[in-house]
Parts: sequence; structure tokens; C-alpha cells
Amino acid sequence: MPVDQKLDLDAKIPDGSLEDKWDNHRFDMKLVNPNNKRKFDVIVVGTGLAGASAAASLGELGYNVRCFTYHDSPRRAHSIAAQGGINAAKNYQGDGDSIFRLFHDTIKGGDYRSREGNVYRLAQLSVNIIDQAVAQGVPFARDYGGLLDNRSFGGAQVSRTFYAQGQTGQQLLLGAYQALMRQVDRGSVTLHPRTEMLELVVVDGRAHGVVVRDLGTGEISSHSAHAVVLATGGYASAYFLSTMAKNSNATAAWRAHRKGAVYGNPCYTQIHPTCIPQSGDYQSKLTLMSEGLRNDGRIWVPKDPDETRPPEDIPESERDYYLERLYPAFGNLAPRDISSRAAKRMVDAGHGVGPQKNGVYLDFAGAIERMGVDGVEAKYDNLFQMYEKITNENPYRVPMRIYPAPHYAMGGLWVDYNLQTSIPGLFALGESNFSDHGANRLGASALMQGLADGYFVIPYTIGNYLAPMLGESPPPTSHEAFAEAEAEVRDKVFGLLSVNGTRSVDSFHKELGRILWDYCGMSRTAEGLEKARSEIRTLRDEFHKDVRVLGENETINQSLEKAGRVQDFFELAELMTVDAHHREESCGGHFREEHQTEEGEALRDDENYAYVARWRFRGLGEDPELIPEPLEFETVTPSTRSYK
Repeated sequence: MPVDQKLDLDAKIPDGSLEDKWDNHRFDMKLVNPNNKRKFDVIVVGTGLAGASAAASLGELGYNVRCFTYHDSPRRAHSIAAQGGINAAKNYQGDGDSIFRLFHDTIKGGDYRSREGNVYRLAQLSVNIIDQAVAQGVPFARDYGGLLDNRSFGGAQVSRTFYAQGQTGQQLLLGAYQALMRQVDRGSVTLHPRTEMLELVVVDGRAHGVVVRDLGTGEISSHSAHAVVLATGGYASAYFLSTMAKNSNATAAWRAHRKGAVYGNPCYTQIHPTCIPQSGDYQSKLTLMSEGLRNDGRIWVPKDPDETRPPEDIPESERDYYLERLYPAFGNLAPRDISSRAAKRMVDAGHGVGPQKNGVYLDFAGAIERMGVDGVEAKYDNLFQMYEKITNENPYRVPMRIYPAPHYAMGGLWVDYNLQTSIPGLFALGESNFSDHGANRLGASALMQGLADGYFVIPYTIGNYLAPMLGESPPPTSHEAFAEAEAEVRDKVFGLLSVNGTRSVDSFHKELGRILWDYCGMSRTAEGLEKARSEIRTLRDEFHKDVRVLGENETINQSLEKAGRVQDFFELAELMTVDAHHREESCGGHFREEHQTEEGEALRDDENYAYVARWRFRGLGEDPELIPEPLEFETVTPSTRSYK
């Protein structure tokens, strides 16, 4: 797409009261009748919760769907790694929850940097997701009487989180997977495994297809459709060490960005407070320990920085339960951004625990005394087993050691209320878009958003886009736009193979991740961000001159796959630093040291930065263009967050 082409950046928030926006919008949207749906082709990229649910739902409606995943099975999508649960405003516990409270908690948790309309719709649809999942047979935890159980997550004072022990993502993904494979069996969905999207094809200003590479044979091919749906996840793996799967990447979304899809709030990244601390430079990823553990585990550090005794020998009077001290109303369930920064302050002040003094304790002694080992085991045993296998420490006997780690991206491709990007015909779902979580996502809301987008939003909004195109065929793959896109992909693939340098792809990714973590991680400064951008550019130039990609294109080649993804991470990382540098405030996960309260909390600037930062690609090496989308608050009043 030409960089000077006019973009459609209307957020399309419906008129009317907050409670009625979605219902009215569904009625006002154009429809495609059942017999006409089979005349439309839709491409879905990604098979996590958002992608699998979208492909299954669109196939069920009658659309011809082609679904692409670089995994050998949709079941291997990273959604499977989600542990703790999924939020829904069912109020089964009778503790005061409601759709409005979930909406308000989410807006507040995101530090008032998200759209009211999108967030309220998410809260509305949350109740439908649970019904859908139960009907699919998802084995949510139940109480002694057989009723669905709930627990609490950070940033909430009610129990609204549905869970399947520590395997909630896996069970929800299996539900979406079986719905998807039913449509594959019916012939309405064609599944393309082990296939990676490497380019978006835009014809006459509309997204009409993708160029993909077969990861087994290296074959590069084009696919055409009336619309393209991206559900390819987030970009926390840009940090190298993260809780993301090693194959998680931003390539599909970034290639769309280069074609004209604007990026929203790329500096909003989430650092999860409960992860196993790094144990050495040899590690390639970090391991999440569910936020659900904070329901019964208590977080503390020794008051004495020079403490050497085992944790069980340190008396209560010499422990600092700092979250309970700082945020008594929420305690250990303070939101993720606040809990992560508090842990960092403790470790930076010398109170860290463990061999490298780089963690804090998550202690279950009180829970075991209260519930017994059997009670704790019933709720958390698979998580305890995982922790023991990784650390060789038994958390039933000694406290877990945890520390924050990159986990999630609130930023992503900008979308309007219909989940359509700035390129007509290109939709982005789940974590690949920026839409619902503002500057900080509350725990158990990622699964909620992914399934809401896939099951209950895109089936309506894509029909509204397609209806006026009835009778039109998508452009053939012989169109010159497809030839140009394929040529771009081949140039990149064979360009990487031809460098023949001396450094591995991982060595570059690891260095890039360290730059991001040091200067664009939990704490940021103007000086550090300027330094980061300069170092990223220098390292990117070195990458193109000295990377060594082993093997060849015409076979399985993970070195080549990683090289293409890291190439895109360099460009995305630079945009992250640009966005973080321009936003002269602290909000949610974006913490600028220059903008904090006397107590060290985030200090927003609503007068100047109450907007979505939308960035337009202007060419490699060129400064991106900022196009703000002002946020309007008609129902809530932005205020300083307090969890005390």
C-alpha cells in the first residue's frame, strides 16, 4: 500500500447508551443471508483461541474458510499455555459482580487508556463465553455440589474467574479445536498446518490475500479471499526471555503494518509478576506461574537485606508482606503492573531471595495450614508439580520464588469497533489487536477477549463488510499484486540465506531482548529509550551484515524461520521505543521514571495523552507518523488508580 494512501481511521463506535451500543449495532449492520455466505472466501491466520473460534464460527455460518497455522496442529497454539482462568460477569458467587463492574474493573485496570464501548461489549459477551465453553464440554472446576466454581484474580474484589485447575487455556483451546475440526470435516474450513504467513496482499486498497511459506518444503504460494482475519497473538517474545512459546512472533501483524495497517500503543507491554526467576544466561525462555496462585499464596521478602536463613526459619516479624502492606484492600491480588513494579523495587533495594537474589517469595504455608495439603493440591497441584520439576524445590515445603517477566502485549494492530484495521478487509482478533486492555491487562482477561472476538464479534462484523461485495469475486492469485508480494517474500528469504555471516540468529535476538528489557521494560526513561533506539538500529544493521542462517529454503529450516521473525522484531522493537519515548506520562505497564508520584506510582497526564497512539509506517529508517485517536469517557471518570 502506498504510504500516502488515505486510511480509514474512524473508530466507528456506535451511538446510544453504553448498554445498548452493541445490540443496536448488530441490528444496524448489513447481513449476508445463509445461502449467500458460501459465495464468500475468508482467510484466517492463526489457530489459538481467537483464530480457532473465528474459523469455526465462520465455517459454521457457511463461509468458505481457509485457516493457516505454522504449527503441526492447531492444538499447539500458545493459548494452550494459559493457566489461571477466564473472567465472566456471571456473579455465581453472589458477591456483587455485574457486567458493569467487570467493565469498570477492566477500564480502571487498564489505567483509563482503552475505549469504553469496546470494553463494555467485552464484559457483556463474557457471560456467553462460559455458556459456549460448558456446552462444548470444557471441564471447568466445580464445587462440592457440582456448581461451577470461581476464584479471584488481580485488580478485582469479586470472584469471577472460571478455571480448569492450572490448564484453563488448554481446555478452552481443545473446545475451540473440536469446533474447528468439525468444520474441517464438513468441508467449510480448509486447514493449512505448518504454513507461515509472510506477506499481506492488498489490491485496490483492500486486503485480499496472503503469501505463505510451507515450513516443510519451503514452497512459497499465494492465497486469495474476500477478507483476511489475523489472529496471530502478541509480541512479548521480542524480549527474547519471556513466558511466550519460542515460536511466538509478530511477523504476520508486522508485515500487515508495513502494508498500511497502523499499529496501536506498541509500548504497552505487560510484565507478569509471577514467573520463575531467571537462573542463568543459558536460558531461552521463562516460565509462568499462574496468577491464580496469588489467591492463597502470600508474597514476601526478608526485611533484612543481608538475611541468609532458609525462609522457613525467618519469623513472621522479620518478613515484609509488602503487597499487603502497600495495597491492603487488594493485597496479593493487586493488578499485574503494580505488583511487578513492587517486586522490582524490593529486589533493587537488596531484598531479593534465591541464589541470585533475583526473586521474591510466594508462600503457601498459611494456605496449607488453613486448607490442608489435600485442599491446596486439589486447586494447584499441576502448577506445584511444574514448579518442582523446574526448580527441584517442593513448594509444599518451601515458598516458591517468583519474579516478573515479559508476558503479554496490550498494543497491537489498531482496529475499529468492528475489529477491522485501517486496511479495509483486514481484521485483527485477540492479542494481535490493541483494543480492550488499555495500558494494563487484568489477569484472566486475555482468554475472554480472544473468545469474544472469535465466537461473538467477528461473525457479525465481517458480514457487514462482505455484504456489499455480493457477486464480486476476489482477485485471482495471478494478479500483479500477488506476484509482487511473492517477490518480496523470496527476496527476504533468500537475502537472509545469502548473508553467510558469523553470528547465530539467537545471539542477535538475545542481545535485542536485553536492550528492550533494560530500557523499555518495567521502567523507562527518555535517555534510556533514546539509547535503546540507537542501539537497536546499530544491531539491526549488524544483523543484516553478519547473521548466519544455516541450511537452505527447500526443507525444514528453523534457523531461517527464526531469522525472518527476528528481522521483524528489530523493526517492531524500534517502534516500541519511539512510542514509549513520545508518551511523556506513566500509565499501566508503561512506567516513565520521570512521571511518578511521591509514592512511586504511575502518574498519568490525561490532558495531553488520553489517546490511542496510532503509528503509521513510513519506510525503514524513517520516523513513523503518529495519528492520535482521542479517548472519550462518557460513563467513567478517569482518576488516579488506588488499590489501597
